[in-house]
Order: sequence, then structure tokens, then C-alpha cells
Amino acid sequence: MPTRSFEFTVATDEEGARLDQFLAGKDLPHSRSQIKRRIDSGEVRVNGVPARPARRLRAGDRVAFTPPPPAAAALRPEAIPLQVLHEDAYLIVIDKPAGLVVHPAAGHAAGTLVNALLHRCADLKGIGGEVRPGIVHRLDRDTSGVMVVAKDEPTLLDLQAQFKRHTLRRAYVALVDGSVAGAAGRFATLYGRHPRHRQRFTTRVTTGRPAVTNWRVLERLAGATLVEARLETGRTHQIRVHFREHGHPLVGDRVYGHPSRDADVRAVAAALGRQALHARLLGFRHPATGAELDFETPVPADLQAAIDGLRALTRR
Repeated sequence: MPTRSFEFTVATDEEGARLDQFLAGKDLPHSRSQIKRRIDSGEVRVNGVPARPARRLRAGDRVAFTPPPPAAAALRPEAIPLQVLHEDAYLIVIDKPAGLVVHPAAGHAAGTLVNALLHRCADLKGIGGEVRPGIVHRLDRDTSGVMVVAKDEPTLLDLQAQFKRHTLRRAYVALVDGSVAGAAGRFATLYGRHPRHRQRFTTRVTTGRPAVTNWRVLERLAGATLVEARLETGRTHQIRVHFREHGHPLVGDRVYGHPSRDADVRAVAAALGRQALHARLLGFRHPATGAELDFETPVPADLQAAIDGLRALTRR
């Protein structure tokens, strides 16, 4: 399958921009860090010559970006059951269970969603890269809910662009510690890696990418609040960090949370064994048909049991 190329001419008002910043503003289906890696790999040329990320551009410069063709995936298909919500020739939508890692990484070489998808979709290999074939977005291992996976390169690029433009509809259900003030709200912050704990993220940065979460209270429970969170941006761990840094970590969150002051909430968190977060809704425009599609899944049994347990205590 041919690889799509991107070509741009630097306008007068764009003169002086760094090459990586210039491309990051061109609505490409890649993050700025991915673009920098592509530039470092020599895949981006300015006036026909490979350039560095910090190259300052001049008006009239011709910038060409040609990603390499998809690489064959050296992963082993595994017969892992999947709950499929929709499947066609272009994409597959699944309800990911909590505990399932999305793609191979350190400590998770097998048993991932990618291994399961390679077993189900024989022609998925190489779409988008070696270790993440077809993966448009991901959910944390212990977050359940709706995910979409592309079956070909054009579908992958289109869906990635929709994510980057923030035109998708995404709604999550979360159980957070304590009583959240107000009926609804909006977290709009800068977002970046934690300066000391590099595997974590934080809003307490002076420079970073914007992160926006809209939320509303669904139900007030004993020692906790059930909320719906709708994302305008999709930063890693965004909902978990936003609620944690506004004083209400997700129940059961072992990375960003802390033991609740409420004994009943602590007991619920211990029984749940994961962060109380479920991706309830995902809506997008189908890249091939143009149809607007929405997929919704109910809260899984383990999270529902946690909610019901606190609900029973609330009614006492």
C-alpha cells in the first residue's frame, strides 16, 4: 500500500518557525514528539534536503514529509476473546475489559489487545507500525470501555486526524473520592510530564499542552461522587490527573490516588482493585462512509458493584 506524502510551502507569516513547530501546526496525524522523531529519522526534507527539528524556516521553503511504508508486525496472534460492538472492512470497535493491555510494552510482550486483534483480523499486520498495528488511541490497562481500531492505513490516518482535531465524542463514567463541589464544571489546564515522576503527568507545569475535561455529577454517594467526564482533548491519564489535582482522585487509582479518609470507600477500592473509570461512549465520523457513529457500553460488573455498594450505604 502506498504511503501518503505531505508537502507544504512556508508562507510569509510562518517565516522563522522551527521545522517541528511548523509541522505540528499542520494537522498531521502525528503528535509533535512523533514528528520530531520522524525529522530525526530523515523523513522530512526542506528544499529537498533532510533537516533538523530546530531548523528555522524561510518564506517559500518547500517542506516534504514522507513517512516510511508500514512495517510488518512481528507479533504473535493470540486467541483472546473480544467483545465486538461493530466491525466492517475498515475498522473494528470493541469494548475493552479492564486488565487488558492495549499494545506490547515492557513487561507485557504478549496477551495484549494487539495480539487478540491480529488473531481476529489477519490483514492488520503493519498498519501504523510494528507494535501498534491499527491502534488509533488507547485506554489504560485498568480502564474499561469503547475503543476503535483501524484495519487499513487511510482509515488509521483519518481517525487519528479526528482525534487530533478533537471532533470525536467521548464520555467516561468515573467514581471519585469525596463530594465534588457543584453540579458540573470544566477543567482547562496546561498538561505535561511530572518533573520528578516521569511515568506520571501533571497540570502543575509552566509550559505544556492544553488539556480540557468537562464533567457533571451523576450521583452523590456515601463518601464518593459518580461523575461523567467528556473530553475535549485526550492526554494520557487526563481524567485521572484532572480529578486528582482538583482534590478528588479516582477511587482505586493506585498511581494518582491515595487511601480515602472514608473506610467504606477504602473497602470499595480494595474490592475493585483498579481505578474506577469506564469509557462509556465513543462517537466519530466513519472515514469511508462519512456516517456519524456512536457506540456506548454499560458500566462493567466490577465497577457497577462498587457503585451499588456505596449506593446502598447512601440509602441507610
